[in-house]
Amino acid sequence: MNLKILGNNSALPAYDRYPTCQIADIGGISIMIDCGEGAQILLRKHNVSWHRIRYIFISHLHGDHYFGLPGFLNSMSLLGRTVPLTLFAPAELKPIWEAILDVAFTKLSYELTFVPLPAGRSVLLDTPAIRLESFPVEHRIFCCGLKVTEKSKGRKVLPERCRHYEIPAAYYKQLKSGADYETKSGAIIRNEWVTTEGKPDKVYAYCADTIYTESFLDAVTHVDLLYHESTYLNADAERAAARFHATAAQAAEFAKKAGVKKLLLGHYSSKYRYVDDFQEEARAVFSESYATSEGDEFVI
Repeated sequence: MNLKILGNNSALPAYDRYPTCQIADIGGISIMIDCGEGAQILLRKHNVSWHRIRYIFISHLHGDHYFGLPGFLNSMSLLGRTVPLTLFAPAELKPIWEAILDVAFTKLSYELTFVPLPAGRSVLLDTPAIRLESFPVEHRIFCCGLKVTEKSKGRKVLPERCRHYEIPAAYYKQLKSGADYETKSGAIIRNEWVTTEGKPDKVYAYCADTIYTESFLDAVTHVDLLYHESTYLNADAERAAARFHATAAQAAEFAKKAGVKKLLLGHYSSKYRYVDDFQEEARAVFSESYATSEGDEFVI
């Protein structure tokens, strides 16, 4: 799984930082996570293929998380996209988008499926390779985080051992899922005799805009990579709480309690020109903290 950071600022573009937009790519299938202003410009700038984008997730309806969406959807149509696209977003976005299309007499060149985000935790997508799950966070308006899982391909089959026990290749799929094999004579060939442990699921969690809270801690426990907004530094903790945002130190505390492997910081307030202090404050709490910059790529 590859994650690319495009926009990483909060409400106002500042200091060459754009509002929120990220791309998670799994085996050539991409998920766009939020679509702030300038998203399609950043896609071109960083050579991200819009052809791969099959799903778009909009966490909430503050403009810095979706104002780039109408232009991006329209541009793909102008470029002749035919591959279907699924949009996961708060229900209130649907009439907004339909009105934009109607007043412009616009018809998209591709099928756009709108899926409203539920109020509670929910599995949005579940394929053999990918699972997308939403979970509510705590912001000034309805807002959801997203957990992206690249599923394990199961146990690793050892062909030489399988041939030794005369297990047909047609049964390898069951072996990968952990099943034992029964011979014609009724003997049981234990799975661990002919397989080894496979690669585990790879998991990324995006916590969107939220005040510091542990209400969704169990939804992201032990993930490989966690993004938690860090709009403010610790000196502005009161302002962060009043605006339902978090500080870098609070994001680090959350990551530490969740037992994650790595923390990404972002959604910086435009009051800050530089972001090095965000990383410094977070690392004082959780050493595997990283202040993101536009174009950063993280591999799980």
